[in-house]
Amino acid sequence: MAPPSLPDDVISEKTVCVMDASGEVGSALVRRLLLRGYTVHAALHGEYEIVEGLCCNNKKVRVFQADPLDYHSIINALKGCSALFYSFQPPSDHPTYDEYMADVEVRAAHNVLEACAQTETIEKAIFTSSVTAVIWGDDRNATPSDLDERNWSDVNFCRKFKLWHGVSKTLAERTAWALAMDRGINMVSINGGLLMNSESITTISNPYLKGAAEMFENGVLVTVDLNFLVDSHISVFEHSSSYGRYLCFDNVYTSNQDAIRLANMLLPPSQSTPAPTPSLDDDTRVYQQRISNKKLNKLMVDFKSEVEVEIK
Repeated sequence: MAPPSLPDDVISEKTVCVMDASGEVGSALVRRLLLRGYTVHAALHGEYEIVEGLCCNNKKVRVFQADPLDYHSIINALKGCSALFYSFQPPSDHPTYDEYMADVEVRAAHNVLEACAQTETIEKAIFTSSVTAVIWGDDRNATPSDLDERNWSDVNFCRKFKLWHGVSKTLAERTAWALAMDRGINMVSINGGLLMNSESITTISNPYLKGAAEMFENGVLVTVDLNFLVDSHISVFEHSSSYGRYLCFDNVYTSNQDAIRLANMLLPPSQSTPAPTPSLDDDTRVYQQRISNKKLNKLMVDFKSEVEVEIK
C-alpha cells in the first residue's frame, strides 16, 4: 500500500513551482496546491489574468513570467522550490500541432529539466505527458498484454500517419527522461488521456483526437477529468514511492454507444451527432479495453482530494 500523503506541517513549509500556470492544467494545479497549503510559484508564459484572482489577496502565491524556451527565466521561477509541476503550452505564435511542434516542445522539455538540474532545492519534477506517447505503433494489435507505462509510441509510425501530437509528446518525454537520468533528477511523468473539463469545451478538433477511430477500435480511447488529472499530479509528488511513468485516465470508450456519447460531448450543439439510426442502435459490439492504469490507481488508493472551494 502507498504511504500516506504529506503531513500538513510539512506541506506548509514547501514551495513548489507550476509551469505553465496559464494553461488549463497548470491553473487548476495552482488552485489545488494552494488549497492544500503549499506556497506556489506560478510560472506562466501566457496571460496573467488567468491566475490574477488567486494572487491579489494570497501571500502564498508569486507570479513569474517564464518562457520554456528561455532557460534563465525558468531558473528564476524555480528558486527556492522543492518541486516543479510542468505542462507544456503551445506558444501563441505556434498554437497548432504540426510537424514542427515537436522541435519546440523538445527544446522546452530540455530547458525545463536542465533548470531543475541546476536548482539545488528541487526534490522532484512532475512532467505532464500524454497517452499519445504510449499507444501508437505497428505492433499495437500484436501485443498480447494491455498497454501500460512500459510502452512507447513509435515516432516513425506517428510521422507516417501525421499523428503530430504523438510525435511531439513522445519526443519531448523521451528527452525529459534522458536528461533526468543523466543529471540524477527525480522525475515522474503523468501520461494523461484526452482532457475533459466541465468548465471549458474540448472539441473534436483537439490534436489528441487525430486517429480517434483507430484508438476506439484498439480499445485505447480514454479521457481524463481535469480534477482527477490534478489529483494524480499531486499524489505522485506527495508519495515518496512514486516512480517512472503513470497512465492517467478515468473513462474508457469501448462500445458504439460510448463513442456516440463522446462525439456529442465534443461537437458543438448545432453539429451534435443525430439520434442513432436503427443500424447503429443495434450495434452492440464492445471492443476489448487494451490499456491499463493499475499503477496509478494503486498509488492513489489512500489519496484524499481537496474539496473545490473559492480561494479568497
